Amino acid sequence: MTAHLADSAFLRACRREPVPHTPVWFMRQAGRSLPEYRRVREGTSMLAACATPDLVVEITMQPVRRYSTDAAIFFSDIVVPLKAIGVDLDITPGVGPVVGSPVRDASGIAALRPLEPSDVPYVTESVQALVKELDRVPLIGFAGGPFTLASYLIEGGPSKNHDRTKAMMYGAPELWHELMDRLTAITLAFLRIQVAAGASAIQLFDSWVGAVAPVDYRAYVLPHTSRIFAGLADLGVPRIHFGVGTGELLGVMGEAGADVVGVDWRVPLDEAALRVGPGKALQGNLDPAVLLAPWDVVEPRARDVLERGRVAEGHVFNLGHGVLPSTDPDQLARLTDFVHEASAR
Repeated sequence: MTAHLADSAFLRACRREPVPHTPVWFMRQAGRSLPEYRRVREGTSMLAACATPDLVVEITMQPVRRYSTDAAIFFSDIVVPLKAIGVDLDITPGVGPVVGSPVRDASGIAALRPLEPSDVPYVTESVQALVKELDRVPLIGFAGGPFTLASYLIEGGPSKNHDRTKAMMYGAPELWHELMDRLTAITLAFLRIQVAAGASAIQLFDSWVGAVAPVDYRAYVLPHTSRIFAGLADLGVPRIHFGVGTGELLGVMGEAGADVVGVDWRVPLDEAALRVGPGKALQGNLDPAVLLAPWDVVEPRARDVLERGRVAEGHVFNLGHGVLPSTDPDQLARLTDFVHEASAR
């Protein structure tokens, strides 16, 4: 990593160092809210787009050009490594990932082989091209957390209650841990491939892990997420951990080994800092739906997030989840400028 990149406001905040302004980026900043995204994606499936380096580079760059965010997030999907090792799945518009043969027994788990760099050459090519294009803007690599991947595989697609997932977790714990072990290895490999190609930070999106209670997170999830973060420690890049509905899990998530804990919109950042504990930066946490309101509603809410974020040892401004498709891009541009100006030291 070059010196000027390491000195970026985003990476400095992740390391809990002084910053010239609070850095800002948005989950799903490259996506359906941008008309230029919809144009380049037209006629191309999500998984095909993720495997086309020219498209990945263009889509990743679009919000950086439009909003001047302090970081770019690699355009991909959490199921890409599963598809790459041969899992029969597709992303159905309006639904999400759909798995042809759900994984519910030992033979299904045994079929989940390790991920090799040769399985995802388009990831390496895309990241390398992006690092050149971004120059002074850090690139965040990402992967799905093992609980969320397990849920998609077991349920066969998105689930409201994660019934089958929890049935395996509680009723067949040996099977559960074997599945989680394999997904942990795949996730770790996917993240290391991105860092090896030049990503400056990584984020683990365990989107649905808020479905479990703290005692169950500790028993069934924490050993695996801890292994992922420990397995990245030698790379020296900031590690971000994020899930939705994880207010009750923030304390135990703080133990998993990430440098930055992402907070959704349900818990104020000053309260989140107390729950996570010392030695971590925080990321978040404006409610994405606030951006659907007029600017005179958005501004005081954003200012409140900044004020509460000052309690944390480091703060990266973000939304509490991804940008909603109906968001006006001009609101995000205005919000980025506001965060930079209002937090300038």
